Amino acid sequence: MQYRAVIFDMDGVLIDSEILYLTRTWKEMVKKWPWIAIEELYPSVGMDAERTRVLLHQVARKPMSDTVFDEEMDKIFDKTVIDHFTDVLYPEVPEVLSALKAKGYILALASSSPMDTIQRVLEECQLAKYFESVISGHQFKASKPDPEIYRTTMWAIDCQPQECLVVEDSTYGVAAGVAAGAKVAARLDLRFNFDQSNAAYFIHDLRELLAIL
Repeated sequence: MQYRAVIFDMDGVLIDSEILYLTRTWKEMVKKWPWIAIEELYPSVGMDAERTRVLLHQVARKPMSDTVFDEEMDKIFDKTVIDHFTDVLYPEVPEVLSALKAKGYILALASSSPMDTIQRVLEECQLAKYFESVISGHQFKASKPDPEIYRTTMWAIDCQPQECLVVEDSTYGVAAGVAAGAKVAARLDLRFNFDQSNAAYFIHDLRELLAIL
């Protein structure tokens, strides 16, 4: 069956934001907990908030009951905010989205980020016009690798899993797309030790999607 729709993740796929969030978090954390290696934070890329909280408590050697640590991390996260998403937009994104739209594909966005962040990205980067559905993982009890976000997106655009190509990068995102029954194109990223082995396609640049679709 031919693909009718392309469902994109956002962070790491449309915008190169994950490395900024990670390095800024690590640089702030090592000021207080100097033993933390940046590699220990790699698993947090693409991870939901609660599992990230558990990981951070582990690497900082803090018990989960330490609410003061949670407050300190909230202050650190406030320092990782990206001021201008246009600075981290992959340059080929508008061209590729426009080309796919012109070819008649239904485009959707399924991101684990909060909806206000998603909307900021879409507005600042002028991408909202390309997507027929935009879904935030914060709408669900379980985040990626749970497939619910992709199943809901497929329902919203009235497409079957086999009609959708999911574009992802993280271990959790690839797993979610596969579990939803879709083929996944993984944007290759060697910085975070992602497991992308279950993807059907591997791309370095979103322009390569035009050869697949």
